[in-house]
Amino acid sequence: MDLLVMSKRRNNITKKLLLAAGITAICLLIFRTSPGFSSFMKFAQHEPGVTHVLVTGGAGFIGSHATVRLLKDSYRVTIVDNLSRGNMGAIKVLQELFPEPGQLQFIYADLGDAVAVNKIFKRNAFDAVMHFAAVAYVGESTQEPLRYYHNITSNTLLLVKAMATHGVKTLIYSSTCATYGEPEKMPITEGTPQAPINPYGKAKKMAEDIILDFSKTSDIAVMILRYFNVIGSDPEGKLGEAPRPELREQGRISGACFDAARGIIPGLKIRGVDYNTPDGTCIRDYIDVTDLIDAHVKALEHARPSKVGIYNVGTGKDSSVKQFVEACKRATGVDIKIEYLTRRPGDYAEVYSDPSKIRRELNWIARYTLEESLAIAWRWQKIHRNGYN
Repeated sequence: MDLLVMSKRRNNITKKLLLAAGITAICLLIFRTSPGFSSFMKFAQHEPGVTHVLVTGGAGFIGSHATVRLLKDSYRVTIVDNLSRGNMGAIKVLQELFPEPGQLQFIYADLGDAVAVNKIFKRNAFDAVMHFAAVAYVGESTQEPLRYYHNITSNTLLLVKAMATHGVKTLIYSSTCATYGEPEKMPITEGTPQAPINPYGKAKKMAEDIILDFSKTSDIAVMILRYFNVIGSDPEGKLGEAPRPELREQGRISGACFDAARGIIPGLKIRGVDYNTPDGTCIRDYIDVTDLIDAHVKALEHARPSKVGIYNVGTGKDSSVKQFVEACKRATGVDIKIEYLTRRPGDYAEVYSDPSKIRRELNWIARYTLEESLAIAWRWQKIHRNGYN
């Protein structure tokens, strides 16, 4: 009798185990055939003919424009952004434009979190990294230097370490002309000595040094793009510049001009009219964001193992702040009120590029004029008074 009971119990247990195994197999089959799993696997595995690019800071002004260009060119893109300066509205636009599984994924994470960064690299098969993520206001950097060294220099170190650990061999680094400081001679070439005068430029140069030193001990392909003052927006009107309201005082002059033209602020504040320049205001080289991203894509296409490329990305044309404001008045059709103030700490009188190296080696040229770029940006700003909201 006891043997019969035990036999029945064993049969019941066996049936339950078989049922559980069957249910598990069905669940796995459903999961594996679901669009979500299929999409996950595309990001987790290298695929012949497809380049998977990690775009850090892809929710930001420049990073979002880079993402849309990469996706149009059939790259696979993973965005990592903590949204401290980026905009979820830009992510939503990108997701709507590219809804197909395996094209685009967004990961909310902080590059300062080493555990999170390594987990991201472990779960994704990246072929290249475009590193945009950074705080990027000169004035703010003089007020919060430690934040800038942590966000730019330390985070870049963690990113490069993760690339080394997980065998990612291509890095396109978003640097800045601020690493040059205030050179004695214009225009600025890639051979101009780097002597930054503010924490933003210093932090970026330190990040460059980390990348360059690491490249000497590995076969990583490195492209460093030092670009000048970025303006403009997506010519198709999908993306634009939409800084957080609390950052407007720190933001780009183009944003301030548009805010003044729309009546969001009473007028434009020009900081510094006593520089040693023809009209007393700073001289800059204004580069359109679409042209800038074209330079990044060309840099990615030309990146080669064990090679380092360093390029200035600018138009080579100098414009004073007063000239910029007049161009903005023409683009908007608004007679913007101007208030002249004292200099902003950390600013330099004159910077503009010599782009001949990038033209010669990457076949890149800036196509948009200052007026064209402002006109395109103004179209987006008029429609998106509250940014992406």
